[in-house]
Amino acid sequence: MKREVAVGAAEGLAQGQRKLVFIDGRSVVVFNVAGKLHAIENSCPHNGASLANGNLDGSLLTCPAHGLRFDLSTGCMPGAGFGQLCLDVLPVRTVDGQLMIEVEQA
Repeated sequence: MKREVAVGAAEGLAQGQRKLVFIDGRSVVVFNVAGKLHAIENSCPHNGASLANGNLDGSLLTCPAHGLRFDLSTGCMPGAGFGQLCLDVLPVRTVDGQLMIEVEQA
């Protein structure tokens, strides 16, 4: 079962910014890329490194630990084929001025 969790005011996340939040003990990063919101688990699928401080170039996020790149639009590595690594992407939207992230019920 899924539920939505409010994680702060949408106006507090301007274009180009990111926000680290914690939901039920999970670390999640919310990005505003050119006005489009993206939320991911703050863990690289390669080795679990934090992605919160990764370099962001457009919608491409680079893991600071080993340099792997992920497209926030898809959650996956760009150009990779079968067996590629993908981020855990969470649905995010704005409701009544609040950032809402959809998570599995704990």
